[in-house]
Amino acid sequence: MGEPVLFEIDERGVATITLNRPERLNAINMAMRDLLWEYLEACRDNPDVRAILFRGEGRAFSAGADISEFGTASSLWASRRARHERDVWGLMLSLPVPLVARMHGFCFGAGLELPLCCDVRVAAEDTQFALPEVTLGYIPSAGGTQTLPRTIPPGAAADLILTGEPVGTAEALRWGLITRVAPAAALDAAVEAAVMELLAGSFAPKRPRL
Repeated sequence: MGEPVLFEIDERGVATITLNRPERLNAINMAMRDLLWEYLEACRDNPDVRAILFRGEGRAFSAGADISEFGTASSLWASRRARHERDVWGLMLSLPVPLVARMHGFCFGAGLELPLCCDVRVAAEDTQFALPEVTLGYIPSAGGTQTLPRTIPPGAAADLILTGEPVGTAEALRWGLITRVAPAAALDAAVEAAVMELLAGSFAPKRPRL
């Protein structure tokens, strides 16, 4: 199966970061967070990188955080320190190049919060979006309570955050949760079109940190 996160940069300067735990629907664990941090730092420090594409292998973009790791840190302090020292989501928001998310299947929890840090979010028609961790008593831990109401109308954000209920692409597109939608068979073509449009642009705005 290889590394749980894959990384490559093509000749155009497009970096592709692939979540690669398809057997767990790309549930994000600490090893994946560490690799995401490493690859994002590499993108930040490489002047040849012009855009970054995030995608997921298998049936889903990501089903969220790997709950089997919840509570396994040596202490709450250690857990918070690890998040502070490797703030993946803050690093994403600080990057000066455009970020694109290729979304399909399930985009739940952190699997929704990661794309919320992207500039362009392209989804397959049958994609589902939710923050189901709230039904287990957890607060979205990847910045979703901040990025979501900055991205979609406050009422829609409250609905997603408070209920944990999934929504489909029709509502997601209407709210601005995603920016483009395509049939599943045409998703790669739609993503490539978005990337090409970004590369043709004259600048990539720098976005503020949360």
